[in-house]
Amino acid sequence: MTIETDFTHDPDAKSWVESANGHPHFPVQNLPLGVFTPPSGGEPRGGVAIGDMILDLRDIADLLELEAATAAQLASGATLNELLERGPETMRALRHGVFKLLTDDSNESSLKPALHKAEDCDLHVPATVGDYTDFYTGIHHAENIGSLFRPDNPLLPNYKYVPIGYHGRSSSIRLSGRDVKRPSGQKKPAEEGAQPPFGPSERLDYELEMGIWIGKGTGLGQPIPIGEAEEHIAGISILNDWSARDIQAWEYQPLGPFLAKNFHSTISPWIVTMDALAPFRTAQPPRPEGDPAPLDYLFDEGDQADGAFAIQMDVYISTPQMREDGDEPHQLSTGPMTAMYWTAAQLVTHHSVGGCNMRAGDLLGTGTLTSGEEGGEGSLIELTEGGKKPITLPNGETRKFLEDGDEVIITAYAQKDGAVRIGLGECRAIIKS
Repeated sequence: MTIETDFTHDPDAKSWVESANGHPHFPVQNLPLGVFTPPSGGEPRGGVAIGDMILDLRDIADLLELEAATAAQLASGATLNELLERGPETMRALRHGVFKLLTDDSNESSLKPALHKAEDCDLHVPATVGDYTDFYTGIHHAENIGSLFRPDNPLLPNYKYVPIGYHGRSSSIRLSGRDVKRPSGQKKPAEEGAQPPFGPSERLDYELEMGIWIGKGTGLGQPIPIGEAEEHIAGISILNDWSARDIQAWEYQPLGPFLAKNFHSTISPWIVTMDALAPFRTAQPPRPEGDPAPLDYLFDEGDQADGAFAIQMDVYISTPQMREDGDEPHQLSTGPMTAMYWTAAQLVTHHSVGGCNMRAGDLLGTGTLTSGEEGGEGSLIELTEGGKKPITLPNGETRKFLEDGDEVIITAYAQKDGAVRIGLGECRAIIKS
């Protein structure tokens, strides 16, 4: 499937919703989908972010036509799963219909009652997540982490052949803005053979990731061919898959992550659709010389030509002292989504190749995306070299890992010449004891 640009990407298009014009995240060229409760209360329902406002899809369904009206009705409940399941054509019809309404001044009076200030609304996780899988696609992160534990052999032999992933815990996925409780667990003993200590994690870390939402599902035993994989991707959000590094170091062998990962994952509230990202598609970076080509079931020329996304991600920290002093959050790192060794389509195809059924609302994490350049580390364990080299913040505070009261904020945006910048909003949370 080829996702092409159309009239909804016109850089000259303006909305009568004034805050949308020049908005760093939600201009009319974006129109991401989410779930919210309006200030007046009532049941959660689907909405579209437009500037500083949210458009209630339930209230405008009668103003749309045909498939767009059907889409708005499907999105009028407490989750977007039914809409995501209908696939890209229905989601595109909704995008086209909403774009026309928001760019035609004659619709202002009829739509204004359906607009709500975003700051006055309660936001929710946009879909019911039945299954969550976290991948390990950031090769620079994998090399950095591997070097801490296996200096002579940082990457295991399978890394460049198979997209590595593990089945995460969907029940602990929470929306941006919800506090993260510091987890407790067993930690690696200081000496071999000693009894492991138990207690709160002392090496709590963030992970700079993106989340890939599954749209149209498949049945059990029905693999998704690489050339059709994008038909099953609904869109992208920001993801922070928090990690307790001391618990992880003790438990991860032989079966991989468990308590170090299942206590909380933070997702941003808006699904930026594949159609919205069409102008920002880019070629998958070529593999380094000597690396194996993907196996046939994972290779598609079109996917290699434009299966990556030109999305920039930034991560910031705000400590309790910084907030008390009125200091702005400090940027820890920045990096591109193109740091993925595998494309989103390859992840979907590999996930399903053994016959695993995919369902609308399933979430795939990219894994930590480190740029490979200084200042592009996607986690504190990399920034501090495993805690050996604390970072110093502008106010003189130091950090090896996250302390109680620290807030981590991740933002992301797509930008290129000839297109209007769109953003993915923010993914933030404060650590609590």
